[in-house]
Amino acid sequence: MEPRMNLFAGETGTKIGKRIHAVSHVIHGSRLPKAVQELVRLRVSQINGCGFCVDIHAKDAAAGGELPVRLNLVAAWRHSTVFTEAERAALALAEEGTRIGDAFQGVSDDTWAQVCEHYDDDQVIALVSLVAMINATNRLGVILNNRGGSYEPGSLAGIAS
Repeated sequence: MEPRMNLFAGETGTKIGKRIHAVSHVIHGSRLPKAVQELVRLRVSQINGCGFCVDIHAKDAAAGGELPVRLNLVAAWRHSTVFTEAERAALALAEEGTRIGDAFQGVSDDTWAQVCEHYDDDQVIALVSLVAMINATNRLGVILNNRGGSYEPGSLAGIAS
């Protein structure tokens, strides 16, 4: 099945895409560790079934030096030994924040406390914003039927120009 449309083919889609990228750029420039950012993007994209975004974030993380074992285990992070307590807190927040419709409680107080134990306020808002933005991006990708598999690491760098 082919993509339904190119987000960047028209004026409105281009404006939306550039603004999403601009917010993502702010998050990328925050003090939230880059490894956490990539792990969260990957995990949320896995949950949402966005092959396009899984492809992008797995390849960009690998190109950035992330270990294959960690990329392979991010979907099963609770049952692995390769993530720090801070990363595990971020992944828990990512899952609970993504599954708001399924988890009637939203983000639990326990998860929030764990996140706040490992990250300062600026990092927390970057993390929360990251979860919100990758969820929005995943929904665009799935609704527009963008497929994964052909992404080349770094090729999205010119999107905001």
